Amino acid sequence: MPIIKSDEEIKDILKKQKKVAVVGISSDPSRPSYFVSEVLKNYGFKLYFVNPKYAGQEILGEKVYRKISEIPDEIDIVDVFRRPVDVPPVAEEAQKKGFKTFWFQPGTVNEEVAKELSEKGYNVVVDRCMKVEAMRLLED
Repeated sequence: MPIIKSDEEIKDILKKQKKVAVVGISSDPSRPSYFVSEVLKNYGFKLYFVNPKYAGQEILGEKVYRKISEIPDEIDIVDVFRRPVDVPPVAEEAQKKGFKTFWFQPGTVNEEVAKELSEKGYNVVVDRCMKVEAMRLLED
C-alpha cells in the first residue's frame, strides 16, 4: 500500500476509522497533542491516550495508558506526536497491538518506519495534521 496522499483516501480513513491511539499526549493545552485531540474528540473520534508520564491520569476526560498494548479495545489509527527518532518502538508496539492507519503528525515523520509500514500493507499518512484534515474534509 503506498503512502496515502489523496484527499479522497484521507477522507475515507477519517470517516471509517474512529478509534484513535494518540501517542505522546500532553496535559498542556498549548501543546499540539492536546488541542488536536480536543478537536478530534468533538468530531466523534474515540481517543485512547498513550504517555507513560501521565499513565493512570485523565486528559480531556479520557484515561491515559502507559503503552499502546494496554489499550483494551481495537485501534484503527495510531496518531503520533513523538520525535522521529522515538517512532520505531511505537510502530513496533502498534504492529503487535494491531491497527489500520499510522498517522505521522507534522514533524514526526520517520521515513524508514513510514516505508516499512507501507510495504507491510498498513495505511500511512505523513506530515498531515489529523485535526486540520478532519476540519477540512469532514465539513460537508
